[in-house]
Amino acid sequence: MSSGGRELPPGDEGHEEGSANVPPSAVSLARPVDMASQIGPELDWGPDAWREVRTRAQRAGRAYIWLNLVEQRLRAVVAAVLRPVYEPVHADDWVVAAAGPAGQEWVQRAVAVREVSRRKGYLLDPADDNVLSFLTLPQLRELVVQHWPCFEPYLDDRREVELALDELEVTRNVVSRNRALSPTVLAQAERASARLLEILGAGSDIPSARRLPVDAVEELVGDRYADVVGVHTDRVRLLRQFPAEDLFGEARRVDAIGIGLNLLVQNFSGRRLVRLAESGCRVRLLFLNPASSAVKRRERELGLKRGELGRAVETNILHMRRVRSRLRDPGAFEIQVFDETPRFTAYLVDGDGADGIAVVQSYLRRTRGMEAPVLVLRGGGRVVKPGDHGEHGLFATYREEFETAWADSRPVS
Repeated sequence: MSSGGRELPPGDEGHEEGSANVPPSAVSLARPVDMASQIGPELDWGPDAWREVRTRAQRAGRAYIWLNLVEQRLRAVVAAVLRPVYEPVHADDWVVAAAGPAGQEWVQRAVAVREVSRRKGYLLDPADDNVLSFLTLPQLRELVVQHWPCFEPYLDDRREVELALDELEVTRNVVSRNRALSPTVLAQAERASARLLEILGAGSDIPSARRLPVDAVEELVGDRYADVVGVHTDRVRLLRQFPAEDLFGEARRVDAIGIGLNLLVQNFSGRRLVRLAESGCRVRLLFLNPASSAVKRRERELGLKRGELGRAVETNILHMRRVRSRLRDPGAFEIQVFDETPRFTAYLVDGDGADGIAVVQSYLRRTRGMEAPVLVLRGGGRVVKPGDHGEHGLFATYREEFETAWADSRPVS
């Protein structure tokens, strides 16, 4: 190479022997790199990362289902109210006419998206081949606000509708952009969605909406979990998310079985029980007999002093007797005791209706009732599907167990 030329950097010293056949001006290619060696910690997802993305996906999925339900219901309401007004004059362009000059920009955008979807074969259902199906939740809201006099006969409070949709807008933006959704915002979105569905006339078929709002995910995958709608590691966490007032506050019927029934006796005041019974609620309480041998065995299992558990149960029974004595109709507040080995404690609220709720705990050998896992069941909420052959969920099983135990028990005078 001439002295005026620029020298190339020396090659790999480990390949000097093979460089004899390489022309001086040639540039050697880089050796292939083992890609496995490049996927190191920088590109790897460990257990914590996978746990985080699963949590994000679960929250986003729940929120999306609620938003989907609200959007479908609002679209149906808009169609039912505005189509008869505009379709006779404007035919298929009735949505464009309803949007008016104020909505000209977004409605034309919806028309364009519909045309693109047609050309590319994205319209899988002929029922979606209309402009209304391409309007977003905020655009549907604009139609309601612009034409409120048309909706007023069906929807009581415009402000309430707008506030609920405002609460959902944050969630809609987060979900549409696949960003992290906090538990607080998700809970707010679920409450707003349930309230809005009720306002829009879709709440009449939702069981126990006032006590335990229906989980949209539960409705979709309910056959996987029978009628279990909640699982808590202990009673403290149950009461944190599901206070006793929410469980018993508006009950029409309460059937409870267990050793001491502390969830009811110690977390729901006697005064509230009196008011509840006087309002028409029928109560049946089934305690373990404090003088039975089963109480003594349970004391040994838990390492309690002799007679300690029996006295606690007796105190609870006496407290419930005082409540009963204050009622005009003591027959609506029944107290009985059983002598068999206790296997579970259960609180069946409105068990004779579609909106029943049950709280169930199994008795573990060395675990107090406060520390045992808790199941929350929904009665009547499971839809029987073809092929179920009359199968029922856990709620009916525990209700049957209660009735059998009640029939074999003795009344407390």
